[in-house]
Amino acid sequence: QVQLVESGGGLVQAGGSLRLSCVASGPFFSTYTMAWFRQAPGKERESVAAIRSGGSTYYADPVKGRFTISRDNGKNTVYLQMNSLKPEDTAVYYCAAKTGLGVVHLQYTYDYWGQGTQVTVSS
Repeated sequence: QVQLVESGGGLVQAGGSLRLSCVASGPFFSTYTMAWFRQAPGKERESVAAIRSGGSTYYADPVKGRFTISRDNGKNTVYLQMNSLKPEDTAVYYCAAKTGLGVVHLQYTYDYWGQGTQVTVSS
């Protein structure tokens, strides 16, 4: 069983930046595809970004050019650097992990989930 613990959420003004972190337990972190999803009030959870074990990345259209996903396998940690934040980025952000290959933006393909961290962007 893999445990994921997110941190770094908070309140920020529009145009500001935040960096989310997600620490994973266990010895196989480097083999996982890691991803960030988010869920705004009254909306379905949606994909934000993902990074495969080999380092290739995926970004959802709304965050392209503003968010950057990265990983540090030595620290079992995945990051989400969020710049130029907008009020519509307000959501609970979840870290997720999965083994194997395949599409990275579908939440049902992920095996493990964190508890989420709140990001609030004020206008």
